[in-house]
Amino acid sequence: MSLNLFLIFLLASAAAAATGVIFRPGPWYAALKKPGFTPPNWAFPVAWSVIYLLSAFAAARIAVLPGAGLALALWSAQIALNTLWTPVFFGAHRIALGMAIIGALLVTVAGMTLAFWALDWRSGLLLLPYLVWLGIAAGLNWRIWRDNPGAGAAPR
Repeated sequence: MSLNLFLIFLLASAAAAATGVIFRPGPWYAALKKPGFTPPNWAFPVAWSVIYLLSAFAAARIAVLPGAGLALALWSAQIALNTLWTPVFFGAHRIALGMAIIGALLVTVAGMTLAFWALDWRSGLLLLPYLVWLGIAAGLNWRIWRDNPGAGAAPR
C-alpha cells in the first residue's frame, strides 16, 4: 500500500465529508418524526469518520493490485453518490430523492465490497462497517420519508 494513494483516497473522502459541514441537519431535520432506531447525533460524525478512513485504506490497498479497475470504478461511484446524498437530503429537503440515492449507494457499496473482497479479502472486510451503517442510514431515510409525508418539499 502506498501512503500517497491513501492520502488521495482520504482527500476524496474529506470532500464528501465536507458536504456534512456545509449542509447541516438543522431545525428542519430536528422537527422530523424519526424512528426509535435513530442513532444519537454524536454517532454520525464518528461513524462516517471511521468509514471514510477504512474505505480510503482499503482502496489504497486495492489500487496497487492487478485487475483493480472495476473495484476502483465502484469506489469512485460510491464516493460520488455519498457526496450527493447530503445536499439532496439536508440541503434540498428531497427525502424521496435522497432515498433513491442512498439505495443506489447501498447497491454500489455492496458491489464494491464484493469486488474488493475478490482482490483482497482484508480490504473487503474493511468495508463491512460501511455496509452496516448504510443499512441503518437507508432504513432511517425510508422511515423519515414514510413517517413525514409532505416534509420532502424544497425549502422556500
